[in-house]
Amino acid sequence: MQGHEEEVLGKAYDARLMRRLLGYLRPYWRAVLVAFAAIVGGSLLQLALPYLMKVAIDDHIAAGSMEGLELLAVAFFGVLAGSFLLEFLQTWTLQNTGQRVMFDMRMQLYGHLQRIDVQYYDRNPVGRLMTRVTTDVDVLNELFTAGVVSVFGDIFLLVGIVVALAIMDWRLAAIAFTVLPLIALVTQWFRRNVRESYRNVRTWIARINAFLQEHITGMATVQLFRRERRTYEDFERVNRGHRDANIDSIHYYAVFYPAIEIIGAISTAMIIWFGGNWVLGGTLSVGSFVAFILYAQRFYRPISDLSEKFNMLQGAMAASERIFKLLDTAPTITGAAPSAADRAAAAAAGPRPVRSPSGHIRFEDVSFAYNGTDLVLKNVSFDVKPGQRVGIVGATGAGKSTIINLLLRFYDVTSGRILVDGTDIREMDLRQLRRLFSLVLQDVHLFSGTIASNIRLGERSIADEQVRTAAAAVHASGFVEALPAGYQTAVAERGATLSVGQKQLLSFARALAFDPRILVLDEATSSVDTDTELLIRDALHTLMSGRTTIAIAHRLSTIQDMDTILVLHHGQLREAGTHQELLARRGIYYKLYQLQYR
Repeated sequence: MQGHEEEVLGKAYDARLMRRLLGYLRPYWRAVLVAFAAIVGGSLLQLALPYLMKVAIDDHIAAGSMEGLELLAVAFFGVLAGSFLLEFLQTWTLQNTGQRVMFDMRMQLYGHLQRIDVQYYDRNPVGRLMTRVTTDVDVLNELFTAGVVSVFGDIFLLVGIVVALAIMDWRLAAIAFTVLPLIALVTQWFRRNVRESYRNVRTWIARINAFLQEHITGMATVQLFRRERRTYEDFERVNRGHRDANIDSIHYYAVFYPAIEIIGAISTAMIIWFGGNWVLGGTLSVGSFVAFILYAQRFYRPISDLSEKFNMLQGAMAASERIFKLLDTAPTITGAAPSAADRAAAAAAGPRPVRSPSGHIRFEDVSFAYNGTDLVLKNVSFDVKPGQRVGIVGATGAGKSTIINLLLRFYDVTSGRILVDGTDIREMDLRQLRRLFSLVLQDVHLFSGTIASNIRLGERSIADEQVRTAAAAVHASGFVEALPAGYQTAVAERGATLSVGQKQLLSFARALAFDPRILVLDEATSSVDTDTELLIRDALHTLMSGRTTIAIAHRLSTIQDMDTILVLHHGQLREAGTHQELLARRGIYYKLYQLQYR
């Protein structure tokens, strides 16, 4: 659970973060200007309403003159209509801009997540990363749609009301503003307490996301070991914590808004008392008195809005800090980009003939540690010739899968180097490097879509005929064509409607459809039954011909006919040779063989 905790909130306002956030509004500056103009215009119209009321009372009603009153009524109606139109324009423009900003930010986040190293996902839970792309972006949307622009409208309205009150009667304005210290005190109390409350709510949301992600994914295990009641109680505890944190937050809101209303009512009562006496004494007009009350009522509403926007700003700062921390995590594994001098030299030399990849792999004294200290591989060296078939065996934890991770450059070697076709893979473009390979894993991942789309994986150059050919080559066409819609049959999430063996066959078809130069099999046949394994082995005999193949296997039967078998033990390459040569040595491989076939 601790892996999913949210970080401690930073400052309530960070100018550096705000500048980065405002950068997302730059492509939509015209829409922002329209919204800003609508907000300012709406504030001016709100200021006009009490003044029109003053003019109607002082110049017409109190004077007993109806002449021109109908024009004031029309103007009053026009102000209301204008306020409606400007409010509509502001809301539509800001919401539309907010959705576009959310789209841009989520695309940037997802693109960055695709570039980050696999090692980053080892350290960061999926639930936390999903929160960044979903919940945190939603929080920023609130800032863009209801905070960063509209706050100027509240400030403009407050300043306008202060100026209007001071111009109308400075004595009554001074009386009205005597309650401002109380407002400042209540607002400060609210801001201080709601900040901590907000952090608690965010922490419990993170815990709920973590719990659901972990237990829904592992629901089969929960049901198998009859843990339903226990996990239900655990979720009840987490959910109760989230509820209580929200109730605490509600408490502060429930106190703050009525307190502001009461303070406003006290101010209004003082205006009525003193203003009423001055009206009776003839030193204040009735229209000014009424307008004063209307202005005072409008004065406290933006104060409440600004306090709410402070909470919104705080949440946006926290969310942006987490989002930018993710975006600022630079990938450590990147393809080597040519320097300006190299590009200039290449341009001067003209086009060079493209050399076809041969699939020659060479490990030279490769050592690697996942945590930087404990070596998983120790000075491993071997050479795989183009078209050669190599099997890798060893006990669990010997470093077999690590070799694949390093070869595909999911991780970089700690020392030594790996060459593909004579080039250090750290100097190769990642896309070009990985284009040479097709990888089949023990745990097959299928995406939502169709059978054909899971084989093609969005590669438009792979035609339908190639999809069917690849499926037939690995004997997957039999069960696929028996499905109701054949290759267009929908695949459920994670391939839930297919058997383990069927998913494995589809992964073989997927690998072969891309026609790789190098084929990598990581325990690829361990999840299929014996009959299916025989079919796959028969297909692979033909398909591995002419391709460099590296196969990791626990079942020694799947790699007995390989050209060379490498035996790893405690991260070291201890033996190498053919099946018969290794048996004749009566070493580690011989012991593994005896354990499986005794």
